[in-house]
Amino acid sequence: MDEVEFMRGRVYGADHDNPGPRAGRVYAQLVGGPLDGLLLDITDLPGHERGRGVSLATEIGRYGPGGRSVYGPRRGDPRRFDWRGDAP
Repeated sequence: MDEVEFMRGRVYGADHDNPGPRAGRVYAQLVGGPLDGLLLDITDLPGHERGRGVSLATEIGRYGPGGRSVYGPRRGDPRRFDWRGDAP
């Protein structure tokens, strides 16, 4: 199993011992960039914030440790957040 296959179906920020989605939660799939294939729990993210997108800490982006990857909802498909780029 390669790294990409390993990451699919895992939830961003979840405990390594229980990385999958949980019942009763709402998820968006991250598409593109370093976090491609991960799920993002958007259950508690207010609608107006969902529309703006998210900036997620990651060590595997362009800026390495301390960097962030920016994702925003796809027009017409708010359950998919497309990669917008990386930020320091």
